[in-house]
Amino acid sequence: MGLRVQAALAGRGFAVELDVADGEQVAVLGPNGSGKSTLLGILAGTLRPDHGRATLDDTVLFDLDARPHRWRPPHARGVALLAQEALLFPHLSVLDNVAFGPRVAGRSRSESRALAERWLDEVDAIEFAGRRPGQLSGGQAQRVAIARALAAEPRLLLLDEPMAALDISVAPLLRRVLRRVLAGRTTMIVTHDLMDALLLSERMIVLEQGGVVEAGPTGAVLQHPRAHFTAHIAGLNLVTGVLDHGAVRDPSGALLSGVRPDADGLAEGEPAAAAFSPADVSIHAAPPGGSPRNVWDATVTELEPRGDLIRVRADDRHGHVLAADVTPQSVAELDLYPGREVTCAVKAAAVTIYPI
Repeated sequence: MGLRVQAALAGRGFAVELDVADGEQVAVLGPNGSGKSTLLGILAGTLRPDHGRATLDDTVLFDLDARPHRWRPPHARGVALLAQEALLFPHLSVLDNVAFGPRVAGRSRSESRALAERWLDEVDAIEFAGRRPGQLSGGQAQRVAIARALAAEPRLLLLDEPMAALDISVAPLLRRVLRRVLAGRTTMIVTHDLMDALLLSERMIVLEQGGVVEAGPTGAVLQHPRAHFTAHIAGLNLVTGVLDHGAVRDPSGALLSGVRPDADGLAEGEPAAAAFSPADVSIHAAPPGGSPRNVWDATVTELEPRGDLIRVRADDRHGHVLAADVTPQSVAELDLYPGREVTCAVKAAAVTIYPI
């Protein structure tokens, strides 16, 4: 059971097929324009694809390949969408906002209010029951919005960047609430935030240009990314190509040497990836001597403060976008600035090679 969807929308270059098991929490990531909002709209019923089919447990949400077409309206799908903004009814109290879903579904006034009180208590917001939305902070309003979504007893809960509009000090508290209330509930969460994916999902799906480019257990995808977007989210450098005598040869012909923890799972000429941490990349004003086997010339494009370190981004002549974490002292000593020509190096022992 659970969710199964296959849908295409030519106007947006969207074609996706995926499954979500019953009770599973799945994070959906991808760059802007990758199709995340399109996916949520199709599942919620606010956007109609050109063709495809989706089922939720034993319910057909839509079947546009059948004749006649089948299309279940949004209110009858058992799907709840929680947006970035709380979008509470301003003229209703918090309690009546949360009770609205059960009331529309046909429950009595007393049943609806009891259910609303239960979920407000579950998200630590029962104290706000008598307030109006205008009297709530952003974090409080989002907790109420979560309670409202869950009070409707959806079989599928869709969350669209639920922490995006919140202050950085409030987001961790809301994640704790979500982690508790989403346990065992079929959930799809669209996010750009690594912490959301790590704490709120069991599995991750990455979209690029309207299609799924990788999927798997969250930890495994982040440890061995196949897409450059995923590597960026995970804080890793990534080079993809084919295995060539124990190294990865990319489409430009450049070789990157590394270690292969799963040597038996990768044969010569097969697709492979090489990943390494920005912390393992050193920057030099001239080609270094010594042991590094991976050395390439690059041009600095960006300097970004990150705590006690500076994240240096550089482009090389092979089209790679590289990241290195160095100290402010190194930035000063090397006179780093956008446009500066440098040499980057990483030891083979710091590069992990794996199949893709």
